[in-house]
Amino acid sequence: MTTSIQNNGLPNFPQATGATANASASTTAATGGNAPASPQSDDQLKLTDSARALQEAARLDTSSAIDSKRVEQIRQALANGTYQVDPGRIADRMLSFERQLGTGAV
Repeated sequence: MTTSIQNNGLPNFPQATGATANASASTTAATGGNAPASPQSDDQLKLTDSARALQEAARLDTSSAIDSKRVEQIRQALANGTYQVDPGRIADRMLSFERQLGTGAV
């Protein structure tokens, strides 16, 4: 049996255990109650590309991507009131990000 489930980018949650118990109980009832339900060896699970991407992102160690020294410098500048914002640089980076996404923005 092959079942493909599309989740539209939403996280997958495990099925409730009651559903499995109900399925095996109905199988046992259908076979006369004497034979236990045997597991199907042809069951398959196919992950969507988005599910694979989420798994890969969860595996990555992002702790090395954070510059602790720079975070502390910014924290101190904010506390002292000396942090400078460059709106032109922010706008340029936002436009660059939009171009990378290919959303058709300027």
